Amino acid sequence: MKADGEVWNNTAASRYECTIDGHVSVADYQLADGVMALTHTVVPPELRGRGVAEKLVRAALADARAGELKVTPACSYVAVFIQRHAEFQDLVA
Repeated sequence: MKADGEVWNNTAASRYECTIDGHVSVADYQLADGVMALTHTVVPPELRGRGVAEKLVRAALADARAGELKVTPACSYVAVFIQRHAEFQDLVA
């Protein structure tokens, strides 16, 4: 079982997950031809404003970098996040 607040890659569901107080937040992705398309980020209303989406996206981008993948920010949150954080812009496909 994952610890409360721990982000993990649920490869079977193609998404990063984080559960806090019984609420699951996710960042969905698709992998193809060396590219990770981050397609959707969802944080329940009870957890908004606590940095959960950022934790999910940072974990996904760290894994993309470690796996030498490029990233397509298909989710608007991810696109804005990468735009605001120059250290991840080199990952964009």
